[in-house]
Amino acid sequence: MITYEKIPLPRKEFEYLIVDRDYDCISIYLPMDKKGKEQNKHLAQARLKKCIRQIQKQLMDRQMHKKEITKLLEPIEKLVDTSDLWRNPSDGLAIFLDREDGLRYYKIPISFEERAYVTGHFYLLPLLPLYHNDGLYYLLELSQDYVKLYEASRYHFKDVYLEDVAPRELEEAVGFDFEQNNLQFRSGQSAHGATFHGQGAGKEDFKVEMLEYFRMLDKGVRKLISDPQAPLVLSCTQRLYPLYAEVNTHKNLYKKHLTGDPEFTKDGKKHQNSWQLVEDYFQQPQFDKMKAFTELYHTQKTSYELSTIIQAALNGKVDTLFLEKGSDVFGIYNKEDSKVTLGEQHKIFNASLMNLTALRTFEQGGQVYMLASEEMPIRESPMNAIFRY
Repeated sequence: MITYEKIPLPRKEFEYLIVDRDYDCISIYLPMDKKGKEQNKHLAQARLKKCIRQIQKQLMDRQMHKKEITKLLEPIEKLVDTSDLWRNPSDGLAIFLDREDGLRYYKIPISFEERAYVTGHFYLLPLLPLYHNDGLYYLLELSQDYVKLYEASRYHFKDVYLEDVAPRELEEAVGFDFEQNNLQFRSGQSAHGATFHGQGAGKEDFKVEMLEYFRMLDKGVRKLISDPQAPLVLSCTQRLYPLYAEVNTHKNLYKKHLTGDPEFTKDGKKHQNSWQLVEDYFQQPQFDKMKAFTELYHTQKTSYELSTIIQAALNGKVDTLFLEKGSDVFGIYNKEDSKVTLGEQHKIFNASLMNLTALRTFEQGGQVYMLASEEMPIRESPMNAIFRY
């Protein structure tokens, strides 16, 4: 299920989670169950109970007293019985708890692998896909009796109420009845003051009248689009696209469009279809960076050596970071002397250095891309990087 009116985790809130806190920051990631059968079995709640037990053990390994652990984890324990949380699931659930800010949890449209993590900062690596290969676009739906405008990204989709600033439907302005093999026009004047031809008007009259209507519509669209560079995607018949394109004044009318009559399509399907159409547009920066890595491979501006990349990220030197999806790198980072010691797994004093590297890169304006193993520029390493200098 996609949240259609709110971004899953606003960037500012994510940036707040990045800040280092105390020693006992708790991060839990779970897949959620969307099907009624799985929900009735309370499988997601069982996973959360399992993660709580893992967290209890990690805290005991850190010499925390049992009563203190029970008190600290009480807000997470209460989530197990919070029925609304499980009744309206997303793909995944991210839970964060620390002594200063207490409990925070987010339903996220990403199916996470189950994970329970305790250290001096939150483990945020699984959330980074929310902030790459994404961007704002608009979907404008046109048919003979239906017009709508949506603001969208990969994870949000909302109506921006075009009818407040433009005719609500083509018939209001054009007064026509579109049939498969025949065009008939109603006589009279539109609600917006333009005079239109009556029954029997030819193709040229149809074009003139439609262009006049689309000029009205274009003015309304421009008022509602907040980013003049955002792609504007049309959903309409093949016949209407070139007519709207002729009068469009938005800087980035998308060359591809969705075909067919959109009126009776559900929002979820509209979102899915439109995102599939524009996804390559937003992935282009990633493809450009991968090409740049190949071109710079034999220079000092790239690396796949873990220690080199980690140190560079801590010093603000990483321009682009490629991470192997599903992998991790553990070890110890000493803030006093900036020394990095690699380890084999997550232990009491070992933290995720991949998490640290990614977040420092993100904080300092670098790009972070999580790729499948076969997509990595250098497959022998779980981290590849392009340096700023």
